[in-house]
Amino acid sequence: MARKFLYFIAFVIVVVILGGVALSIWSREATEIAFVPRGEFVEQEALAANAYEDPGMWYSRPGIGTDDPARYQPAIAETPEDPATREPSPEAPAAERTLGEALPTLEADSSRRADPVDATETPEFAVFFVPPTSYIQAGGDWNASLTDTSTNQRARTFLRGLASPFNAADEIWAPKYRQAAVGAFLTDRPAAKLAIDAAYRDVREAFRYFVESVDPAKPIVLAGHSQGALHILRLLMEEVAGTELEGRIAAVYAPGWPISVEHDLPALPFPACAASGQAGCILGWSSFADDNDPDFLMRRYSVTPGFNGEPRGDGPILCVNPITGGTNGEAPASENLGTLVPDPSLSRGELVAGAVPARCDASGLLLIGDPPELGEGVLPGNNYHVYDIPLFWANVQQDVLERVRAWTQAAS
Repeated sequence: MARKFLYFIAFVIVVVILGGVALSIWSREATEIAFVPRGEFVEQEALAANAYEDPGMWYSRPGIGTDDPARYQPAIAETPEDPATREPSPEAPAAERTLGEALPTLEADSSRRADPVDATETPEFAVFFVPPTSYIQAGGDWNASLTDTSTNQRARTFLRGLASPFNAADEIWAPKYRQAAVGAFLTDRPAAKLAIDAAYRDVREAFRYFVESVDPAKPIVLAGHSQGALHILRLLMEEVAGTELEGRIAAVYAPGWPISVEHDLPALPFPACAASGQAGCILGWSSFADDNDPDFLMRRYSVTPGFNGEPRGDGPILCVNPITGGTNGEAPASENLGTLVPDPSLSRGELVAGAVPARCDASGLLLIGDPPELGEGVLPGNNYHVYDIPLFWANVQQDVLERVRAWTQAAS
């Protein structure tokens, strides 16, 4: 009987091991089956020419007030009092201090401190932020509808973490658009390109209305994440390059979309940011834990055409370190001014400084060490895609201000 039981245990172990191997081999195929739409692409009705005059077509824009998700301001984590700073007493002798248990504060050892934003020192600027993919319904249509409740709710949650570092701007605009389904980025089917193009057309119309609405003397920051970053880069090439708008762009933030150094960057009208405080440049990064497997991302990336029309191949992707503000390089966790750590409900979070380092590796991935627990949004392969901006929330906020100030000084 005991021998039979041991045989059974051995059989279970083998099944588990084989299942794990199969999952690692077929995870890509399983993901495609689950999320790539099965039907043909169906073109949705074109938006009205004045569609974006309607405030309801925006998640964020001037006038929304406290319901604007991009205006979210997280709390700063408080450091427990160090017992060594108290007056000794029988109940709390100074010798019992436990510094290792204290959360770091925003007073990290860095010359770039996360001091509160001083409105009197902040030039006026406008941000156009394109949200990432929040339409992730398995087996759905190729493009989201504008009235899909779960897509819109998820987009607002994403904006609270991704767009809020730009909240020192006097204007933040984030449009609703008929996003391409997440599965459109997992397949070579012609319908996928049609879906991405359709999503871009909505973004382009929103951007044109944004440009008409903003003071022509005001600098502009373009930003987006993931699918939103792709649309921002396309706007740069098709709506900004060679126009008077080109001179108004203070900075471009496009994390979460791999930008080929060889096949994408030369086609864009701005260079990569080489240092903090540089205006008129592009920032991009893709966050992974040190213990990572980026194969799922890089296999798809390598075969897709770059902005110059050639396959991107296995060359490096752009990595602008969000802590240092410059291309490549590394920075210790002590220079991270604040990571936005969400609560389990994702309804709120707090800034914790010194939690995450940043190092660009040879392939262009941004490695973040062994990061803190951030919830269920971590993707396979230890891909911290969802947290690209929240990991460096306070540094991004300060980086934006430095680049806008540099643009303003140059313009004056």
